[in-house]
Amino acid sequence: MPRHDGRMRRHERPGSDGSGVNPGPRPRLSRRTRDSATSYAFLAPFLITFAVFLAFPVFYSLYLALHQVPADSFDIFGGLEFVAFRNFAKLFADTKFWWSVLMTLYYAALIIPAGIVASLVLALLLNNRLRLVAAYRSAFFMPYVLDMLVVGIVWTLIYSPHVGILTRIFESVGITTFSERGFLGMPASAMPSVVFANVLKGAGFGMILYLSAIQNIPRSLYEAAEIDGATPWKRFTAITLPLVKPITLFMVIIGTIGALNAFAEVYAMTGGGPNVDVGGRALGATWVTGYYVFDTFYTQFKLGYAAAMSYVLLALTLIISLVNRRFLRSEV
Repeated sequence: MPRHDGRMRRHERPGSDGSGVNPGPRPRLSRRTRDSATSYAFLAPFLITFAVFLAFPVFYSLYLALHQVPADSFDIFGGLEFVAFRNFAKLFADTKFWWSVLMTLYYAALIIPAGIVASLVLALLLNNRLRLVAAYRSAFFMPYVLDMLVVGIVWTLIYSPHVGILTRIFESVGITTFSERGFLGMPASAMPSVVFANVLKGAGFGMILYLSAIQNIPRSLYEAAEIDGATPWKRFTAITLPLVKPITLFMVIIGTIGALNAFAEVYAMTGGGPNVDVGGRALGATWVTGYYVFDTFYTQFKLGYAAAMSYVLLALTLIISLVNRRFLRSEV
């Protein structure tokens, strides 16, 4: 009998509890669980970056909009006075804020159609069988990837009344209107000059979109229209324009968002000026809302008031974008 017990012990695997009983294989994670864990591990850097640099500032700016921050306080949570919606209520009586909204809408009304027309014209030109078309396409697209501050400084020199090449060109044909103050120093020409520089910078992006859409239009449609006697203008209005409307809708929406959040171009080229007399008050001819938020936040250190302005601007951007989307989507 003892010999039999020894033989049984030699064939048994001791358990982890020392009882001599085999507990069996440990449970393994399913393949789906392992794949999910791997995916979240790869997404973790982005999620952490998003939470710290995007999600937290959004919610914290709303927290600031409901508080008044003392001018000498740098504690992000302490020493703040809760004022509820007082900062939002102050905006309705702020003449400078509504002037900035008006200038922002003026800027959008100029740059959105100008940007669409410039992009479409470039796409139509490059759609022809030209030599070195790839080089032209790269040359027109290159300004889009440049930083707006760099582009703004370059255009400030071009518009300069003393060393600007554009001023010299106008003087060569007898136009001396801009010789003293330059293009950016006159209230009537400051905003169109900023728009012109920004349109040339961003036209390459829209050109690529329109060019892709135009090249995907079947050639048979143009051939059938040409056989029917349609002129080039008629083929453009009856075939090209309707079939690139989705790109136009996209250009309008991103153009609206970009115009309502414009800041870098104004900061680099005009600094919000030049001033214009409006009801006895000196207001900047390029004083857009984005620049006003920046000035209120960093110059006046009214953090809560600036945060309230940013949320009003966000609401305005969403409303206008939805209206544009619904209006144009019905025609696409």
